[in-house]
Amino acid sequence: MKKWIYILAAAMLTASCGPTSQLTRITQYSKMYEEKPVTLLIMPPINNTTDVEAKEFLYSSISRPLIEAGYYVIPPFMAMDVFREESAYDAELFVESSLAPFRVFFGADAAVFSEINAWTKKGFGIETDIRYFIKSTHTGEILFDKRCELYLDLRISSGSNSIIGQLIDLTASAINTAVTEHITAARKANYYIFKDLPRGKYSPDYLQDQDAAADASSISATVR
Repeated sequence: MKKWIYILAAAMLTASCGPTSQLTRITQYSKMYEEKPVTLLIMPPINNTTDVEAKEFLYSSISRPLIEAGYYVIPPFMAMDVFREESAYDAELFVESSLAPFRVFFGADAAVFSEINAWTKKGFGIETDIRYFIKSTHTGEILFDKRCELYLDLRISSGSNSIIGQLIDLTASAINTAVTEHITAARKANYYIFKDLPRGKYSPDYLQDQDAAADASSISATVR
């Protein structure tokens, strides 16, 4: 009897020490596959920073990675005109409210929200902290939710080890950081955050990517 207890304990220990299962899109975003949204409406970003331009930069750059993922996106600038006319420019007012009016007016299956918590030039780069979440206009449920701390590294390296070469690299890095527009950081953040989004109806991978790898709900990365 004791022998079998030891064998069972050893088996349990071996199993607990084995490799953890990889996150997949079906496990991370099961509600996206259940609801199968086709048409997305991008809401004006919620800006919690002092950079007043961050909202415009992010808003104007969100649609492309969503379109490339196979979704139909309501043209952002057309939608923005409606938001302003209807006093709906502040998306935070609708986070906890019914999104049914947006389904009726725009024909949107889901609304894409973004929340900017950090957006600043730091060192030789641009630091961002953004949460993105997609809510169903039918059920109000969150279908996709991810937060990304992304640092856009703008350092330039010539590969020189000399003091003069390093000084030149530092100067070039400082200039590159100063002249790089925030829109570059916005585009990279959007592509990074949506790279594991389940593919939409207009993608050849639609409903065929459930087992594809997915990221955790909170990630951080440095990109160049």
